[in-house]
Formats: sequence, structure tokens, C-alpha cells
Amino acid sequence: MNKTDFLLAGVGGQGVLTASDIVAEVGMALGLDAKKSEVHGFSQRGGVVESHVRWGPRVGAPLGEKGRIDYLLAFELMESTRWVEYLKPGGTLIVNRQRILPMSATIGDAVYPSDETIEKSLRAVTDKIVYADGLEIAKGLGNKNLANTVLLGALAHELDVDPEIWLDVIVKRVPRKYLEENKRAFWKGLGK
Repeated sequence: MNKTDFLLAGVGGQGVLTASDIVAEVGMALGLDAKKSEVHGFSQRGGVVESHVRWGPRVGAPLGEKGRIDYLLAFELMESTRWVEYLKPGGTLIVNRQRILPMSATIGDAVYPSDETIEKSLRAVTDKIVYADGLEIAKGLGNKNLANTVLLGALAHELDVDPEIWLDVIVKRVPRKYLEENKRAFWKGLGK
């Protein structure tokens, strides 16, 4: 397998960092070198969280470059537009339909962009857009915190990697008491 670059982006509390740990460990389970980097500044206060993951036979730097990311996994709708410039032309974009209004829109003058505006900015870079209702699926499973696992299932659907490898990593990373519900969330995201 050639080098593959991933960027996971969202808002604090969405499970971005846990998901990026799982993506990195899946790469290692495939026998690849995997590197990960994360930025989570004010994430506990609803701020932006980003994590880069790279897989390959040999990976140097952990950060993907603008315009070269193969897979962008956006955990929040507007975050997809903030990070789409990192995606390579024609790369795969997986977007959670969840909206989390930033402070500037809730108490300030900023306006959350319309679906049409978001779609237009994404389509300028790629037509490979997969929308996922991660939060709604997770709520349907009884735990809104499963949205990140739903999104991992959607990512797994786009990759040529045996789903059982993903599940093996999830089993190692998720506390036992949440394991079965995370498995169900992964399969829902995978479309099964």
C-alpha cells in the first residue's frame, strides 16, 4: 500500500482524537508505518480539534500537506469547509451532518453557512463526498457518543481494508462496557 494521508477534524468532545488513534492503529495492524499528530487547543471549550494520520511503507513527518490529503473525515458540517483545502483534488471527504454553532454565531454576528454554500465549497475540491448522519445514528443506538465510531465505519467503507481489522482495533481501544454498542455503531457506519 502506498502512503495514505488522513485528516480528522471536528469540535472538542466529538471523539476526534480517539478516532484518529484507531485510524493510526489500523495502519499499524496492516503492517504499515503510521504516524499521528494532533492539535486540540481549546477543544474542551468547544474549539476545533484536528488530527493528521499517515500510513505507508515508511512515513517521515506526521503532518499531511495542504492539497494532498487522501481522506478528510469532518465530524461537524462547517469543519468540512474549514479543512477542505487540505484534501487533494478528487480526494474522499466524509462529512458528519451534525451542526455545532460556534460561539461567534451563538452570541456574535457570524452566520452559520447554508447547506448550499457548504456544498458548493466542497464540490470545488471533490465530487467524492460521503455524508453521514453520525449523531442521529448514534442517538438511535442509544448513545450520542458513538458518532465517532459511526464515522469510522463510513471511512472503513471507503478503504480497501478488512472490516475485521478495524473491529480488532476498536476492541483494544474501547472500554469493555461500551464495546458491543461501538461494534453496532461501526457496522451502521459501514452500511451493514
